[in-house]
Amino acid sequence: MGLLDQIGSILEQEGGNARLLQGVIAWIDSQGGIAALIAKFQQGGLGEIAQSWIANGQNHPISGEQVSSLLGNGELESLASSMGVAPEQASAMLAQVLPGIVDGLSPSGSVPEHGNLLENGLEMLAGKLLG
Repeated sequence: MGLLDQIGSILEQEGGNARLLQGVIAWIDSQGGIAALIAKFQQGGLGEIAQSWIANGQNHPISGEQVSSLLGNGELESLASSMGVAPEQASAMLAQVLPGIVDGLSPSGSVPEHGNLLENGLEMLAGKLLG
């Protein structure tokens, strides 16, 4: 299942809640961008998983439990609030879509400079929808 299909499936389950994609991309941006997010994963012992999302090739999966453990309660609750869901749902959703979003925001296996990830992410999604 491609990134767009994953996002579409989750949005359908959540009644078309577009806040999911915006929440995840805004959260990545608030972490300092993809490079800072990858560093956080490395510090949490999940660097190999996160690096697979950037590298060309297969994206390794991550579980909702791993996401919860990495983020901690406070950060997870904040993310869940921005997405309009419960923390347990947020960690499961993030585990589903984060590999594809990071992969899509890091073209050709390179980490983009920290910039407006929300704008870049929405452009990426629009390109797939309209392209």
